[in-house]
Amino acid sequence: MGDTFIRHIALLGFEKRFVPSQHYVYMFLVKWQDLSEKVVYRGFPEIYEFHKQLKEMFPIEAGDINAENRIIPHLPAPRWFDGQRVAESRQGTLTEYFGALMSLPVKISRCPHLLDFFKVRPDDLKLPTDNQVKKPETYLVPKDSKNNSVTDITGPIILQTYRAIADFEKSSGSQMALATGDVVDVVEKSESGWWFCQTKTKRGWVPASYLEPLDSPDEAEDPEPNYEGEPYVTIKAYTAQMEDEVSLQEGETIDVIHKLLDGWWVVRKGDVTGYFPSMYLQKSGQDAAQAQRQIKSRGAPPRRSSIRNAHSIHQRSRKRLSQDTYRRNSVRFLQQRRRQARPEPQRSAREQAQTGGAKPQPAVPPRPSADLILHRCSESTKRKLASAV
Repeated sequence: MGDTFIRHIALLGFEKRFVPSQHYVYMFLVKWQDLSEKVVYRGFPEIYEFHKQLKEMFPIEAGDINAENRIIPHLPAPRWFDGQRVAESRQGTLTEYFGALMSLPVKISRCPHLLDFFKVRPDDLKLPTDNQVKKPETYLVPKDSKNNSVTDITGPIILQTYRAIADFEKSSGSQMALATGDVVDVVEKSESGWWFCQTKTKRGWVPASYLEPLDSPDEAEDPEPNYEGEPYVTIKAYTAQMEDEVSLQEGETIDVIHKLLDGWWVVRKGDVTGYFPSMYLQKSGQDAAQAQRQIKSRGAPPRRSSIRNAHSIHQRSRKRLSQDTYRRNSVRFLQQRRRQARPEPQRSAREQAQTGGAKPQPAVPPRPSADLILHRCSESTKRKLASAV
């Protein structure tokens, strides 16, 4: 199996909790060497204590002997009073701190002290009991945030609540089992179709196809089709299991015309359209290593049409476009684009006049030959040409 180490540490945001008293904890998504992903919660005081112990373990790299040798990043000490504004402003600092820490030599980035700090604890698996007055508030960092300033912080976030339409048995430690009717809060909606959810007692990845909103069917959440299409490359082959799916080999270039939230996108290859797992697609030029690890860890989520004994609480079912509609609209769009790209034939002067177009310009006669010019020029010009020769 090899040594245990952490591949990546990502800050998801922080929670404002009210039990036993008001305090703040930061949410970290920790990706381990065995491709497992765990969410852990750590308060800033214990993060700073971890930082101090790390400096004691590596005094040279901490700059205690010679300041020029310091490579362990700095971390400001806790304040006497940590309010919500302070908790928000620290998110950028913590993202930079752990990002720098993971890039240090292996003796630091894979030391037991760091691994033990991010191991899952019982408190990480059991969420705090809701206060009768207030429920914990979750604040998430936007995924498209490029700089981690205070203005990039969302919130407070009221997590969306969904209901399981069927029993789901987990196949790995990072997933969460569900029973029909279970109510979960969705922390993260991944384009892969796997959503990170939590209840009061557990958390993990769940296929979006097994979930439905409590208030209405969720077809309104899906974005509109884009028949122009976005170019993607397949990073894993897939053989169609249903009539409305499409089979593709690894390395093929296709256009994505509809990105559905359940992780099964509608793609176009030539004039053919069909469903294909989004986990097996990636934009060209991007590193496929991380995507390959996710495929190995979880695989493509099941489609809702393949779920047996699904029970929805909504009388009105989900509405999805048929593949005939996708193909028809896609062909119409492609034909329209070809007509726009094709140059218009030039019309005659008479046609332009009949259609009220611009006044036709006179035709330019062809240039006469040299013999014709000598034949038509004056006698004076002929004598000058003869004397020049």
